[in-house]
Amino acid sequence: MAEPQFFKTPTPLFVADICAATGATLPGGDHAALSFGGVAPLDRARAHELSFLENPKYLDALRATKAGACFVAPRYADKVPAGTLALVVPEPYIAFAKLLSLLYPEALRPVALLPGEGREACFIHPDARLEDGVTLDPGVVIGAGAEIGAGTHIGPHGVIGAQVRIGRNCSIGAHVTLSHALLGDHVIIHPGARIGQDGFGFAMGPQGHLKVPQVGRVIIQDRVEIGANTTIDRGAIRDTVIGEGAKIDNLVQIAHNVVIGRHAVIVAQVGISGSTEIGDFAALGGQAGITGHLRIGAGAQSAAQSGVMGDVPPRERWGGSPARPMREWFRTLLGIEQLIKQKADGSKNKDAE
Repeated sequence: MAEPQFFKTPTPLFVADICAATGATLPGGDHAALSFGGVAPLDRARAHELSFLENPKYLDALRATKAGACFVAPRYADKVPAGTLALVVPEPYIAFAKLLSLLYPEALRPVALLPGEGREACFIHPDARLEDGVTLDPGVVIGAGAEIGAGTHIGPHGVIGAQVRIGRNCSIGAHVTLSHALLGDHVIIHPGARIGQDGFGFAMGPQGHLKVPQVGRVIIQDRVEIGANTTIDRGAIRDTVIGEGAKIDNLVQIAHNVVIGRHAVIVAQVGISGSTEIGDFAALGGQAGITGHLRIGAGAQSAAQSGVMGDVPPRERWGGSPARPMREWFRTLLGIEQLIKQKADGSKNKDAE
């Protein structure tokens, strides 16, 4: 249940409207006229709230739920208790996300602290160009030649460097710094992210390390979301590119010249070394480390804490360190366990003798 001091109490929605928006099967009888104005987990939901079941691990919670309605896949519809309305959909979590977007639209992106007033406490260079409808919170700095599209919001103390381009309807969180970057439309960047700074480029030598000027850019395409305190270095002599719809979690490091494909998913604390290419719809698990100049194919996945040191073919799943195909990794782990067991059994037999 959302706390009212942080999110407005939503207007209840009729079941007929919920089904139309989410694609759920409309139950028979008089249920279409029922309405729900809240959401909650299965174990905490009440009669006026709606919940969902995605993971069969929570089937016991479904059977005991007091929710007024619940999104479920067809195979679990018969597990919904009699007092709960079953809203049957192929993908319950997606349906639930659509419902949340209707009930709490303000939670989709950061909102302005002082709408229409923050600009008084900002520095905007005379050569910067802001379209109508740009909202600035106090302390924002916008450099010469920067351009910001209509409907975009810049959070407190955001720094927009010279010549940076930001598209329309973007949300730039508090204390974000942007330099040498071009952003598309509907981009969300959470607080503390650093985008466009130098990549880690040095010509190593016995007399010391010579800094290599980084003269590329960061290109962020439409509908990308970037988590808090993530860093994306600008390119060295080519661009760092984040593809359309990519979702990047908090505390991710993306080095210079990296290209991330469309709708790729990068989970927290991943580190991607320079000039690596991540394919469309690829997914990197938390704390995975990717060495430089690799190709991670479209739809490929790496498990959490993987150490990826070679190219990963499209649609394959790899894990371990060094990473290898998932089945091979599991066989290796099983073999190690068997060796340990054999050694332990051998020690027991010697002690018995």
